[in-house]
Amino acid sequence: MTTKYGILGALVGAALFAAPVQAESIKIGFNVPLTGFAAADGLSAKNGAELALEQINSAGGINGDLLELVVYDDQASPKEAVPIAQKMIEKDNVVAAISGSYSGSTRAAAGIFQESGVPYISAYAIHPDITRAGNNVFRTSFVGEVQGRAGAKLIGETLKLKNVAIVTLKNDFGQSLAAGFKEAADTFGLEIIAEYEYSIKDRQFGPIVSKLRADKPEVIYASGYFFTAGPLVSQLRSGGIKVPVIGQEGYDSQKFIDIAGAASEGTIITTSLDRDSSSAETQDFIASFEKKSGQKADMVAASAHTAMKVLGAALQAAGSTDRKAIRDAIAATKLTASTGEISFNDLGEVQKSVQVQIVKDGQWRHHSTIDDPELLAPPSN
Repeated sequence: MTTKYGILGALVGAALFAAPVQAESIKIGFNVPLTGFAAADGLSAKNGAELALEQINSAGGINGDLLELVVYDDQASPKEAVPIAQKMIEKDNVVAAISGSYSGSTRAAAGIFQESGVPYISAYAIHPDITRAGNNVFRTSFVGEVQGRAGAKLIGETLKLKNVAIVTLKNDFGQSLAAGFKEAADTFGLEIIAEYEYSIKDRQFGPIVSKLRADKPEVIYASGYFFTAGPLVSQLRSGGIKVPVIGQEGYDSQKFIDIAGAASEGTIITTSLDRDSSSAETQDFIASFEKKSGQKADMVAASAHTAMKVLGAALQAAGSTDRKAIRDAIAATKLTASTGEISFNDLGEVQKSVQVQIVKDGQWRHHSTIDDPELLAPPSN
């Protein structure tokens, strides 16, 4: 005779066997500055990476398993980045990691990931030594020298200007841009008539403005981040200097326009994101990012989104969480992303067109595209 307890037990057993299997999570490390001087860029990068992760998970994840982003605040500091990388590898057991941070911290972490055999993608840090850490390290944006060479072509060939004054931010970012610019200057008939440097803490540029006013350049090539470039451009204009200012991806934020105000009009930059692109991937990213974050899309967000998309595609192709298989799949990636066509050379560097944006009516808009495979060729082994 079957008792009610027997029936109940059978039902419970059936329910247990019928319960859906919980998907496991695949852990992806993400070092990013969420406090300190670079926090605004860090938040944008985090939102971009999270958007890509949400899109991948909502499409079924990786063979049914969901991605999990393990986020640490590195404050854009090499001293913070090293123990964070170690913790990701030893405690969190991440299968791969992405840097949403600046060059100093990314360079420091790259060696740790390389030694541990963990694939590591730099979303937008531009120092050339990052990928030279080894074959586990990749970059989805331009190396600094490439973007500097593009700036020289923009000034000499597109704008047809000659006499240039350079204003260089004294860090990895600014110095690598200046090196690339100087390398290509002669090719495009440029004459560098003056060069000045400033530190990342500087916000008052009176002495530089005075010297530039006396130099009378036709154009100024000035490196910086939005929080240094905004005050610099504002003070150049208020000091009576009206010549074109050419910046780079560090300017690429609505915050630059907010800081510089009307003085930002006409500023031109080389970058990875074309707001007016006809690409479905780019327009979908821009719309989705602005809906998620309530902020204007920028290069930092697009680059972090691209890096996560690359990693998602590689995990799918690898069919495994084996780190070497993931590394090999990243190396073989060919992907259309919000920042362009992504594939890697033997040093883990990407080659793609440089987008040129200009501030018009308080918005970043398309100016031109630099598509010169020889000029834009990244370093290789």
